[in-house]
Amino acid sequence: MSNSFAETVHRIETNLGLVIHGKPESIRLLMISFLAGGHTLLEDVPGTGKTTLAKSLARSIEGEFRRIQFTPDLLPADITGSPFYNPKDGAFVFREGPVFANVVLADEINRTSPRTQSALLEVMSEKQVSVEGRTRELPQPFFVLATQNPSDFHGTYPLPEAQLDRFTACISLGYPAPEHELAILFSQTERHPFEDLKSVVTCREVVDLQAQVRTVRFDKAVAEYVVRIVEQTRMDARLRLGLSPRGSLALFRTAQARARIEGRDYVLPEDVKALAVAVLAHRLALDTKARYGGVKPAHIIQEVLGQVPVPR
Repeated sequence: MSNSFAETVHRIETNLGLVIHGKPESIRLLMISFLAGGHTLLEDVPGTGKTTLAKSLARSIEGEFRRIQFTPDLLPADITGSPFYNPKDGAFVFREGPVFANVVLADEINRTSPRTQSALLEVMSEKQVSVEGRTRELPQPFFVLATQNPSDFHGTYPLPEAQLDRFTACISLGYPAPEHELAILFSQTERHPFEDLKSVVTCREVVDLQAQVRTVRFDKAVAEYVVRIVEQTRMDARLRLGLSPRGSLALFRTAQARARIEGRDYVLPEDVKALAVAVLAHRLALDTKARYGGVKPAHIIQEVLGQVPVPR
């Protein structure tokens, strides 16, 4: 099998590594989510490079980048767009919102109300916008990278379950190691490295890569492994909401993407296990007792992985 897929992904990851130092695992998870045709939630404290990562991805693929700063007074029309009256011809004209881009940064998404957050539901699931009875397709590729501050920060709202379920993966950059933070300091003495970043692929090439991901073979036994993992969460007494079929499909697609990046045209159980926490944990809704008892969704997924037999 040709290595051109892996080589292309490596070029993008290397490009992102020029501005995001010391985070190859997070960059790889971002690429897996992106190539699976999904969206990513970046949960982290301010100042760790989340915005820079989104801008760098857009530049790397020659894509259009738009940023939406989520605030308490943001309205759904500020996201999707709305019709406005043109006095010259006496007609209403639709003005596209910032979601009409290849990479959309939903910055601090949990600082706005659930009503406004819901404007992204159709956008993320169907990659289209429906306004005034008309449906408009979004450009391809289309990728939402949302940033979220920890929920106990001042002025934040919890994301609704339906919104969380539409994020293919949830990752965290975290603080850089001291040696990488030192590199960050010296890399910005004169100018930010982002200013010198060049594109390494085109949007058309990315769409082709995403299509290739869907051709990766998924053995029935491995698919049944995915279903058993998901089903186990639905029977866990600590959860008031287990995983939905959208969660199993996200794990299915990301496992295909990981296999393709690794140079394989088939999925292994190891692909599923490696991605389960990043793809599934943020979708779990703990009951009150478990939440206040310190139970972490990631720990539940890890327990499930230990309980469900791995196919040979």
